[in-house]
Amino acid sequence: MKYAIGIDLGTTHTALSFVDLELAEGEEAPPAVFAIPQLVAQGSIDARPLLPSFLYLPHPSEGPQPLPWDPQRGFVVGEHARARGADAPGRVISSAKSWLCHPGIDRRAPVLPPTPAGAQLEAGLDKLSPVEVSRHYISHLREAWNDKVAKDDPDAAFEQQEIVLTVPASFDAAARDLTAEAARAAGIQHLTLLEEPQAALYSWIEQSHGGWRKQVRVGDVILVIDVGGGTTDFSAIAVQEQGGSLQLQRIAVGDHILLGGDNMDLALAHVVRQKLESQGKTLDPWQGASLVHQARVAKETLLGREDLAAAPIVVAGRGSKLLGGAIRTELTREELLKVLVDGFFPKVDATARPMTRARVGLTQLGLGYAQDPAVTRHLASFLARQAAATAGMEGFAAQGTRTLLHPTAVIFNGGVMKGTPLRDRVLETLNAWLVAEGGAPVRVLEGVDLDLSVARGAAYYGYAKRGKGVRIRGGTARAYYVGFEGAVPAVPGLEPPITAMCVAPFGIEEGTSAGVAPAELGLIVGEPVRFRFFGSSVRRDDRVGTMLERWSEGELEELAPIEATLPAENRRPGEVVPVQLASSVTEVGTLLLEALPTAPTAPGAGASNERWRLELNVREPERGG
Repeated sequence: MKYAIGIDLGTTHTALSFVDLELAEGEEAPPAVFAIPQLVAQGSIDARPLLPSFLYLPHPSEGPQPLPWDPQRGFVVGEHARARGADAPGRVISSAKSWLCHPGIDRRAPVLPPTPAGAQLEAGLDKLSPVEVSRHYISHLREAWNDKVAKDDPDAAFEQQEIVLTVPASFDAAARDLTAEAARAAGIQHLTLLEEPQAALYSWIEQSHGGWRKQVRVGDVILVIDVGGGTTDFSAIAVQEQGGSLQLQRIAVGDHILLGGDNMDLALAHVVRQKLESQGKTLDPWQGASLVHQARVAKETLLGREDLAAAPIVVAGRGSKLLGGAIRTELTREELLKVLVDGFFPKVDATARPMTRARVGLTQLGLGYAQDPAVTRHLASFLARQAAATAGMEGFAAQGTRTLLHPTAVIFNGGVMKGTPLRDRVLETLNAWLVAEGGAPVRVLEGVDLDLSVARGAAYYGYAKRGKGVRIRGGTARAYYVGFEGAVPAVPGLEPPITAMCVAPFGIEEGTSAGVAPAELGLIVGEPVRFRFFGSSVRRDDRVGTMLERWSEGELEELAPIEATLPAENRRPGEVVPVQLASSVTEVGTLLLEALPTAPTAPGAGASNERWRLELNVREPERGG
């Protein structure tokens, strides 16, 4: 392989960075950012460091959308696609990454772009699945790379390189697997998945040019606050010492929170819409969708230009008088800060927790956004849940009466955190919690490019995997358990008790085996069955085979079940086969569970002729066995 390539497949932007491994021999080579050719307007191509994660499905009357490597391209990815969201929202797909992790839909089904309530699907439009859209983004990178880098050098072909693709730390196994599926469909052969907060930290390490060891010390806890276009991620990394050298270990990951720039765009659009309605102006469903795109542009403009007091918003008219019917207004900086700072980053106590509300029985099919938009409440919940994450670790302060995990340093990541007022509010709130418990304020680790750090960090990680640079010890962010029923007589109205057995401890590294659980269980083959799985981010000391007959609230979280019919082979349907469970974690971070018969059907055959596999990766039943 000639290059280590890192890809940030973001909700709002996609980026690619790379390390030339030949130049890196004998010295540390910094990742370079690949400028991505893309349509920036009709018939106009430019190479830019960011590829907006938008896909436009043009009307046939618009003709081809040519690129250097495909003169007859029938769709658009990138800047021109994003710009079309203002006047053709019904043909623009955005937030595919958020849809990719939506467990309530078939993510291989054509559901994008979604149709707003009360609107009609545009005639002749063929929708795409979240997996297909993600594949298009990655394919665009592959085609652009091969056109620019590998045209005269077959050994430099994208397909032959080491590819590190980033995902949110809180992505469940299903979303990780679907991301990997999209990458393989786009031609990636040598794939590794890396958590985005870790990639941001790798970028900070790389850009410090070796100085990171002078900025942190043993006992530090680095909190990565990653608020992107679609998700909010929290991760904690501990600084330890091993063999006289500083080591970094990821010790905690937050829950998956569908909360980010998309939510903010919707909130700002709501504010602008209310202002328009107060002036007697009404918007139809498609104009409402256009307004969300306009609000996003206004938000990015105001956060990027502190000298501006307002940003214009123009919603195209509908019907024959498009120009004359355009609706014009503006988003002021005062409105922006009130919505974003006070609405999404309010000052709260350390005891605050995300609020929930009773849900309506019927709802429009759409993304499962977090019910509470307050990032600070989600942060308080994460730090409280992980209060004991450093318990017993050498060099770290004793927990004592602390109710929170106390970070000592913060790295911000994600496009949302480019806003200085938002970073300031997070620091103000976090430091108030820490000081109230006798802790010190956090220091901010600077030097991370919030647009490109994840892609740069991913490329650096691909380089570090070859024995160069610095590695962050991570592994699985949770311990995993399989549930089995107790052998008790049937009692009317009483469900059989469930015991959870640990099959993968906290922190198992990708590509390694967790071992074989000593307990013998009965596996039902030849008929439909349902497997129950659990995860825990707080039980850090359980080992393979640890049995839990009961647990406290919040200690275990039940994951989506897998339904499957395991082949009976030479056995009777419905037979209960005595097995032991062996588990491992794949290179892309999914849990592989194998049931090994203790009494094989053929003498001496052992697991060679019978080995039932379950991969905790995709929640759809047809992929379960």
